[in-house]
Amino acid sequence: MRKSRVKGKWRRGEPACLTTAHLTDPSVYEMIGLMGFDGIWMDMEHHAYTVETAGNLMRAARVGSTDCMVRPAKGEFMRMGRMLEAGAAGIMYPRCESPAEAREVVKWSKFAPLGARGFDGGNPDMPYCMIPMDQYVKQANEETFVVVQLEDKNAVEHAYEIASVEGVDAILLGPADFTVLNGIPGQFNHPLVQEATKKVAAAAKAAGKEWGRPAGTIDDIKRFMDMGSRFILHGCDLVYIKSGWEKMQKDLSALGFTFDNRIDQGGQSYLTK
Repeated sequence: MRKSRVKGKWRRGEPACLTTAHLTDPSVYEMIGLMGFDGIWMDMEHHAYTVETAGNLMRAARVGSTDCMVRPAKGEFMRMGRMLEAGAAGIMYPRCESPAEAREVVKWSKFAPLGARGFDGGNPDMPYCMIPMDQYVKQANEETFVVVQLEDKNAVEHAYEIASVEGVDAILLGPADFTVLNGIPGQFNHPLVQEATKKVAAAAKAAGKEWGRPAGTIDDIKRFMDMGSRFILHGCDLVYIKSGWEKMQKDLSALGFTFDNRIDQGGQSYLTK
């Protein structure tokens, strides 16, 4: 079974950097894998592609050692097993509200005795019935990771109890939904968000777990690392493509070219704030 690059770095006390891919062309995942990123954040909470499509994307990423961390929707416990069998190294579970819900995530993500995940070895993660069953079960529990996302005030207040659940490897503050739920959408540097970040960082440290928060800028990454984060989420394929074409338009505009740009140029992606 493949070893997790992310968990390997955490074991060595090193930071791990994951980037986001929204496009569903396997060449994007193949390129990220070849470039040697620690991980790709795949979002199946908000995007329409199937587990089958996700499996093919993860297959493309496996040209390198890059992990895929997949986010199901809230309550999709049985779907998590299929994501892991398709090759996900990590599960990011959204909108966790309590330690009890975190224990359910672990239950469906880990084999006994830590959880109650169902067994099937005929998939890429084993891979394909090629290693002994007992060896696979042990390695799967050791090499997959569970991230629990905290996105409202109540969850943040119980961050230590959630982080302390056995089998939870990391907690993640979800600033986008946190700001929306608190009536301050997009204000990622608002005092409420800053305080929540500090609480999550302190809770993870006390529980001996990793923590993170999506970082829009390099300065954000430095700040979160100074607070003890070794779980860095930064960048997105959509933003990078748009930025490249914006530069192209800017350069060509200086030569007299014009463009019928339908995108509001006054706005800035919330992913870069």
